[in-house]
Amino acid sequence: MKISDSYDSWASSYDSGRNSTRDLEAEVLRETFLNPHYGNILELGCGTGKNTGWLSEKADFVIAIDFSSNMIAKAKQKVTAENVTFIEADLINEWPVKPGWANLITCSLVLEHIQDLEQIFAEAARALKRNGKFYICELHPGKQYAGGRANFSTSEGLHTPEAFVHHLSDYLNAAKANDFKLLDINEFFVDREKENIPRLLSLVFESGI
Repeated sequence: MKISDSYDSWASSYDSGRNSTRDLEAEVLRETFLNPHYGNILELGCGTGKNTGWLSEKADFVIAIDFSSNMIAKAKQKVTAENVTFIEADLINEWPVKPGWANLITCSLVLEHIQDLEQIFAEAARALKRNGKFYICELHPGKQYAGGRANFSTSEGLHTPEAFVHHLSDYLNAAKANDFKLLDINEFFVDREKENIPRLLSLVFESGI
């Protein structure tokens, strides 16, 4: 099954199912960007809109992209702000934004499903204004090494969309190759007392060094 088809199947239960990784990432994003305003925001992998409404309050305009038509349909039901535009698109292709449009790009729990990070950083560099910010929050590499990956259950059983392991050096090297500077790096646990591996890794880069 294609990854996009998997997320189409997941869309109906994505918001209602227990998902501590999803919920933790939402907290991380809100803690990372405390300033009141960020101009134009490009949201990569908006899913059902768990972050889109919050981002719309921080932006003049938001373009929210996802490759799952069912996920976007759910997001449109939840987020009706006039400054948000939803676009169905695959991030492995050229992104549907003008060069230098975005002040901030957010990418939440997306890149484990994309093999080529170089292409993602190249498109981010094209889409961002100079000194724009690129936020990434993904399943921690250590968690991936231990076999962790996105999964969900339906009446047909357990589904595990195709995933790719990305080392920390993969992110840093792709960033360097596209003239990004690392501004911030953090690791997050769902329950520090019960987990010996962080659940999430967050990175914030600045474009145009």
